[in-house]
Amino acid sequence: MEIKNVAVCGGGVLGTQIALQCQYSGFNTTIWLRSEGSIERTKPKLEHAKNTYLKALDIMNETHAQSDLAGGLVDSYETFNYEESVKKVNDAYDNLKIELDMKKAFEDVDLIIETISEDLDSKINFYKKAAPLLPEKTIICTNTSSLLPSKFMEYTGREDKFLALHFANNIFKSNTAEVMMTSKTDEKVFETVVEFAKNIRMIPIKLRKEKPGYLLNSMLIPLLFSGFDLYVNGISTPEDIDAAWKYGTGAIKGPFEIFDIVGLETAYEISNAHAKLNEENPAYNYKKHVEVLEKKLKEGKKGVITGEGFYKYDKYGKKLS
Repeated sequence: MEIKNVAVCGGGVLGTQIALQCQYSGFNTTIWLRSEGSIERTKPKLEHAKNTYLKALDIMNETHAQSDLAGGLVDSYETFNYEESVKKVNDAYDNLKIELDMKKAFEDVDLIIETISEDLDSKINFYKKAAPLLPEKTIICTNTSSLLPSKFMEYTGREDKFLALHFANNIFKSNTAEVMMTSKTDEKVFETVVEFAKNIRMIPIKLRKEKPGYLLNSMLIPLLFSGFDLYVNGISTPEDIDAAWKYGTGAIKGPFEIFDIVGLETAYEISNAHAKLNEENPAYNYKKHVEVLEKKLKEGKKGVITGEGFYKYDKYGKKLS
């Protein structure tokens, strides 16, 4: 199975990063979006991703050393050519295709990476529409962060060619990709996707059994929402909660800095889903989480992508003091 043509479905923070990384790595990549309005929301995210790539390359060029921001961009400073790398990023950005027509987007696609909203009904509706349009050869990956792929795999029309491919945010830096099988995923398809992950400069992490939250989020989400609970219940501030975690553990970032990087829209979707599932006996105060996040989103404070979430940021995503 050879992968050449990739369609990324959804233009959110991760969707745009994944698409740019695929194109940068030499794959013909199309972003499928639902509407004209989605295009206008996606363009700034693509621009932000491109600028972050270029900033990482600038740092390497200025410091004459390997940047910790460039894991998914270059192999080492010794083989780094600044001009060529910058051209490669700009070419990837310029050559990315955006398509609203689902049939055109999927007509010769080898691999789909679905990154639409973290909602079961939305994903089921997407696969019902997409399945009849896909070539026989097409492999489907979902980037779902909290839903089990088996919950909607029957709607793909190809359960043996369906699995999860999950990325951490800032994929050019945190360049891991969790590849997770379902009980019906063909072994050859699994290995093809593992190889694809390597080819887009990711470090593949293999899961041979479904696990909600994969490896990373199984550890990360309890941290984030424990921190959020301390805030919404009036115990402390985001600044002090982050400081407690960073200085107490040696971590680079605290929970609220991570929320801003992941994006408050994603945090809202996850909190809202948990609030609906745990209305009677919540593990955390998810309803209050949703209220706080709704207010932030109404104010246009979506995290690093908009320059403000719980903190303020410059155009390169650096936190302002």
